[in-house]
Amino acid sequence: MRRILIAMLALLVATAASAHAFLDHANPPVGSTMRTAPRQLSLWFTQDLESAFSSVVVRNATGARVDAGNARVDSGDHKLMRVSLRALPAGTYKVSWHVLSVDTHTTEGDFSFTVGGP
Repeated sequence: MRRILIAMLALLVATAASAHAFLDHANPPVGSTMRTAPRQLSLWFTQDLESAFSSVVVRNATGARVDAGNARVDSGDHKLMRVSLRALPAGTYKVSWHVLSVDTHTTEGDFSFTVGGP
């Protein structure tokens, strides 16, 4: 009986841990340095997203917003969120995201990328 309870508890913990949308990967990649500025930022998550409650903002080193404000969840892939970027000069940019997965859990995070490197 004890083994069954331990197994059920382990399953419950594993299910709860996988119920959040975490950043899987991004383009431009997290921490990358690019020669040319991207025109769009793409973020892939581990869960489908609720588009009305998911957002991303990109800021330059002075804190000015450099994305076009048109973040959207892809209609064909609900794990993908994109936002257009304005013309980016050389510099470091901070991406901040906040998402709500379809199972109603929110997550957020940030990362940087640099334009104008080798």
